[in-house]
Amino acid sequence: MSREKYSRNLNISDSVNTLWFCGLSLFYPICYNVGIPLIVRMPCEQEGCNEKMSDIIKMIEQEQLRSDIPEIRIGDTVKVFVKVVEGTRERLQAFEGTVISKKHGGNRETFTVRRVSYGVGVERTFPLHTPRIDRVQIVRHGRVRRAKLYYLRDRVGKAAKVRERVVR
Repeated sequence: MSREKYSRNLNISDSVNTLWFCGLSLFYPICYNVGIPLIVRMPCEQEGCNEKMSDIIKMIEQEQLRSDIPEIRIGDTVKVFVKVVEGTRERLQAFEGTVISKKHGGNRETFTVRRVSYGVGVERTFPLHTPRIDRVQIVRHGRVRRAKLYYLRDRVGKAAKVRERVVR
């Protein structure tokens, strides 16, 4: 059986599912269906199409962004409710601390939360748009003048506090 027999042209909605469930080889995406590789032609390979692959990827990532997460800023004290799976049960675990960094953007955006637990500093990095986060509550707004608060790692006690920002 030849590959051409199983190849087909896709529209935009099919390409969304294809990119998500199929792996990308060096030159073209390949789907494996019971061991028979299928060559998938993306919509931008069709004649008269001006879309680039990066535009298609941006469109797919735009659909995956969450809109229910509040705007988190550096220095804010937040409470992150994470879904934890224990055996067959799933429960919510709260992690409260200060946001010390935000990285990347779009679908890959992450934020790091630091708290001191029993005298030991604990930092946890969360992807912002993951379904593992149930919700994020902003407990207190912080007033800082840095983009990264890594200096808090060296501070102890009151010196590690962040001033509160008044929200009007």
